[in-house]
Amino acid sequence: MKYPLTWDLDSIFPGGSHSKELQDKLVVIEEDVKAYFNLNESWEPASDKPHYQTFQTLIAQSEIITKAISQTASFINAVQSADVTNTHAPIVRNQIAQLSSQYAIVQTSVIKKLAAISDEDFGALIKLEAFENLAFALTETREKGNRLLSEAEESMLSKLSQDGFHAWSNHYDTLVSYIKIPFEAADGRIQELSAGQAMNRMYSDSDPAVRQQLFVKWEEAWASYAPLFAETLNHLQGFRLEDYKLHGSTDFMEEPLRYNRIEKETLDAMWQAITNHKQPYLDFLNRKAALMGKEKLAWYDVDAPVSVGDFNARTFTYDEAVDFIVENFAKFGPTLAQFAQDLVGNGWVEAEDRAGKRPGGYCTSIPESKESRIFMTFTGSASDMSTLAHEIGHAFHSYTMWDLPTMNTRYAMNVAETASTFAETIVSSATVDAAESDEEKISLLNTKLENATAMFLNIHARFLFEQAFYTERQKGLVSAERLSELMVDAQKEAFQNQLSEYHPHFWASKLHFFIDNVPFYNFPYTFGFLFSLSIFAEYQKNPAGFEEKYMALLKDTAVMKTEDLVMKHLGKDIRSLAFWEQGLAIMEKDVHTFLALTEDKI
Repeated sequence: MKYPLTWDLDSIFPGGSHSKELQDKLVVIEEDVKAYFNLNESWEPASDKPHYQTFQTLIAQSEIITKAISQTASFINAVQSADVTNTHAPIVRNQIAQLSSQYAIVQTSVIKKLAAISDEDFGALIKLEAFENLAFALTETREKGNRLLSEAEESMLSKLSQDGFHAWSNHYDTLVSYIKIPFEAADGRIQELSAGQAMNRMYSDSDPAVRQQLFVKWEEAWASYAPLFAETLNHLQGFRLEDYKLHGSTDFMEEPLRYNRIEKETLDAMWQAITNHKQPYLDFLNRKAALMGKEKLAWYDVDAPVSVGDFNARTFTYDEAVDFIVENFAKFGPTLAQFAQDLVGNGWVEAEDRAGKRPGGYCTSIPESKESRIFMTFTGSASDMSTLAHEIGHAFHSYTMWDLPTMNTRYAMNVAETASTFAETIVSSATVDAAESDEEKISLLNTKLENATAMFLNIHARFLFEQAFYTERQKGLVSAERLSELMVDAQKEAFQNQLSEYHPHFWASKLHFFIDNVPFYNFPYTFGFLFSLSIFAEYQKNPAGFEEKYMALLKDTAVMKTEDLVMKHLGKDIRSLAFWEQGLAIMEKDVHTFLALTEDKI
């Protein structure tokens, strides 16, 4: 093979979860946290004026500790993702969590002191040369400080979170490791698939009988653990809601909006525009059903490949997929293409299809090394190739920020998804343009439109479900049966009753509902997708030198509100329906092309 299928983690810390170097690193972090604590104890902002030298040192120490904790946490999470049976990884993960908690306690004290500085003094502070490039981050931090409880209360909350809030999220990973899906192959052999293997095959297999068989077993597997997943979700989000209340917030959407640096008016406009323009995507699903000889698609058919005539959906070797991605990134810009080739060639990607891996895919930053790691399971489908391009987009976003202060790299998930979906759009558009026949173009458009359908329908269902769940969770525990009811109701509303069969236990099988550090991990995907389409439209208008402009936009994603970011780089108001309709119109062209090409195929 030209490119390695498995990632290199030993270059970060050799020895996996039992790494001595990792343990040595944790000792250093512990010492650094103590030094940070001692310096903060002696810091008095009033006596640190006018140059705030001690505060400069605190920020420098914070930079070192933040990167170190991120480095170790990303590493151990990668180890556990690649082998969910690793029983030592959770122990190390807990060590890191404890250090992170200790660090957070000191940070709270620093933030409280920063918040107590008078407006006049703070205004003078952020005008100093040492802090002027951190003005936005420090202002956000100070605003957060004004919402915090006392240091003692925040310390207690942070400590309790380790065996409460964060523990419930980690518990989900433990439960998933027990999920096994039996699959009867064509020769009668029974294979035991991990959740990751089963999910990939269930959604991408061209044989409807295979998809249906897997879906039945998939639902049964998650249903058998449903009470445990329900308990986990209830306590995880119950903790979150109580935390909101303690900090003076009774609206569960307040924090997700603040976290993503967007206004409610912006989110409402996006979903309203999507709701107003769902018909083309419903037409796509109905045409797809007709091509499959069905009246309506089932949930497990939505992402299935489409082949017409003598054409069968193309599959790719891993090497072919990487080369295709690099080749088409090069048409956009040399920096992105070279970065992608180096990333895969250097062993930053875990793509092997094997048992024991967790489901899904992600990209994580390795900040001290100025590297990233990508996790996925590659089975050869066009969808898998798109996933790889998507995750490389995340890594490229991090790459553009490697030389920035850590405080200026904390971008929210909505703009994080912009970089990834932009990279994915480059590849998916290229595959359609390079199609050598109508049949191939139909297959490729299907893959591209599956992604749009996920953004506008599937993720809308997730958003609607979480809104309904949080509303009911505020009143008490929500049973597994009720969670499934809410899930199906949300799916029916989002898909406007266009499916023949739904996925009741999607709430249990979808990792994103159980992530602790990001609330409402759904709408940022849709935001990023539509935002990336607008950026792509600008690129198509003026391709010369656009890569440099694009990288400048990515560098700005953590230093301003999202509304300001879009206005600065695109000159658009994202609180208006018109902005979102512009992105929707681009995808609707693909729908019309798909419908025209398949008109005589049914």
